[in-house]
Amino acid sequence: MTTSNDPQVQDGRAGMPTVSPRRVAIASFSGTAIEWYDFFIFGTAAALVFNTAFFPDLSPVIGTLASFATFGVAFFARPVGAIVFGHFGDRIGRKRMLVLSLLLMGAATVCIGLIPTYHQIGIAAPILLVICRMIQGFAVGGEWGGAVLMAVEHAPPRKRAFYGSFPQAGVPAGLLLATGAFLLVELMPEAEMMSWGWRIPFWASGLLVIIGLYVRLKIVESPEFQKVKDENRVADFPILEVLRTQRPAFLVGVFTQATSLVPFYLVTVFLLSYGPSDLDLSRQTLLLSLLVACAIDIFTVPAASILADRIGPRRMLIYGAVYMALIAYPFFWLLGTGSDLAVLAAMILIVTIGHAVTYSAVAAYVSALFPAAVRYTGASVAYQMGGVVFSATAPFIAVAISSATDGEWALAVYLAAACVVSIIALTVPPAAKVQHH
Repeated sequence: MTTSNDPQVQDGRAGMPTVSPRRVAIASFSGTAIEWYDFFIFGTAAALVFNTAFFPDLSPVIGTLASFATFGVAFFARPVGAIVFGHFGDRIGRKRMLVLSLLLMGAATVCIGLIPTYHQIGIAAPILLVICRMIQGFAVGGEWGGAVLMAVEHAPPRKRAFYGSFPQAGVPAGLLLATGAFLLVELMPEAEMMSWGWRIPFWASGLLVIIGLYVRLKIVESPEFQKVKDENRVADFPILEVLRTQRPAFLVGVFTQATSLVPFYLVTVFLLSYGPSDLDLSRQTLLLSLLVACAIDIFTVPAASILADRIGPRRMLIYGAVYMALIAYPFFWLLGTGSDLAVLAAMILIVTIGHAVTYSAVAAYVSALFPAAVRYTGASVAYQMGGVVFSATAPFIAVAISSATDGEWALAVYLAAACVVSIIALTVPPAAKVQHH
């Protein structure tokens, strides 16, 4: 390939335009941040508002569980989105699917902000909420794999964890935007915030999607997919190929993620309800601490990925799982002190440090489990099934645990057990055979 200071050059071998890995990584980061903003504002609203807006006739605990259930349904739509987007992403290209996923996510998010409450239209309100949430899940099911593969497949061989970490950093960036948006509406009078102010973050998605589309339309197709297409190796039915020939890799990809997903959704969803109700922590303290931790996490994720490129993604993920298991109880103990500084320290332990070391290498590791011809499908479905098993259930399980026990120790054991699941997945024979780039 010829060298040039212009980020877009011609590939002399194939005559195809290409872009610098940095530009692709930035495009993946920005689009992913917007999609996860859309996804996370639902989780924040589920913890703070939806139990009264859409389930007012239920008791507080049951209403919270119902609200978290609407949050969780998206995770069951995500594997479907992964299969559909993966099928076409492996057959016609990664870029088109990324544009479509962003459009779907933005439309569903704006519509959530327009749904009348239960008091206005009755049972139709939670039904419409669930439908929009499922569309969100379907869209984000295709987002992760496409964004990660565009970054990884454009990257130099020894920097795939680093460039693959940019869409990973889009997750805390999206959460930062979502948390910041709700911090702003929290400044409104309580009655106004609960009646209509919570809708503003959903409406804002429309503008963010326009920005994301502009950025994504500037990049070109993945060179590895183009090679698969040129060599006529496109799979007819990628999901069947994955299930027939890549089952061990698929299972490893699913269970590897327990360490990063369970703690993250305990903090970003469950804690926003558990903190005020059980620990007497203010919502503003929790949101502000989460905001600070996520802001730093945007930078610690790519920083940790540099180490992952040096020692290997698998080893990095194992070290991260051990760390997260060790801080499980200290995290809940710090929250229990009620101190604002202790809450911030707890968030930094889990989000800024723990999430960085357990999530930074996931893109490089999971994508390397599958051959290029079925990589979009394999990586996407494995990642999204991990979400079904570990993310969707985490807030619900945590509510049940905290209601039945004294909370701290039992929740810490739950978090540590998730780490053990990942360690086992990362050390079984199929994982050892993965060829890392």
